[in-house]
Amino acid sequence: MDFPKELKYSKSHEYVKIQGNHAYIGITSYASGELGDVVFVDMPETGKSFKEGDKFGVIESVKSVSDLFIPISGKIIEINKDLSDHPEYVNQDPYGKGWMIKVELAGSLDSNKDLIPADEYSKFVLAGAH
Repeated sequence: MDFPKELKYSKSHEYVKIQGNHAYIGITSYASGELGDVVFVDMPETGKSFKEGDKFGVIESVKSVSDLFIPISGKIIEINKDLSDHPEYVNQDPYGKGWMIKVELAGSLDSNKDLIPADEYSKFVLAGAH
């Protein structure tokens, strides 16, 4: 399992990659491994705003269907359209080609106590997180 140090993580297994006042969001390598082969990702329309913790989509794998929760508040400014034809990117390259949404941040991440650094997320996963 790979947890890049420059990212922040949620205990619902999404990651946040900050770039200025924007963030890329997807699911972690741990989550994609637990799901198995991803076959479909249902994502929101661009322009929609979400509050931290809201459901923003659904991911379907050969094993199950799971809700996706946004770990930060913001407005969707882009979705990864490549996942329509290549949902396997979520398994193959979750932190690169497998990103799901790009969000314009609604506020500061400093106030978000639910996002944790890579080392803490790694301990959470190794402790048997579900």
